[in-house]
Amino acid sequence: MAQEQSGNRPGHVAVEIYDQTYYLAGEDTEHIRGLAELVDTRMRTVAAGGRTVDSLRVAVLAALNLADELSEARKAPGGDARLTKARAASLRGMLDEVLEDDRKTG
Repeated sequence: MAQEQSGNRPGHVAVEIYDQTYYLAGEDTEHIRGLAELVDTRMRTVAAGGRTVDSLRVAVLAALNLADELSEARKAPGGDARLTKARAASLRGMLDEVLEDDRKTG
C-alpha cells in the first residue's frame, strides 16, 4: 500500500509503491500520494491476477491498464481533455521514475 514517509523536504514526498520507497517532487504532495496509492493498488491487482512476480513486468502491465482507462476516459462525452492530459503526464512521470529506480536496483 502506498504510504507517506516522514522527514521530507517541502515539496517532496516519499511514497511506498509495491514495497519500494520512492522520493518524488511536486507542488501537490496530496495528489502525488493519491497517484502513488493508485499505482500501488493497480500493481497489486495485476500481480494477484497473473503469474509474474517480476516487479518491472507488473509495473508495465499496471501502466498499460491505467493507460487503457485513461484512453477510455478521453473518449467519454464531456471528458476534460486538458485534465486528462495533465493526469497522463503525471502518471507517465511517476512510471518513468519507478522504472528508472527498478533498472538501478536491478
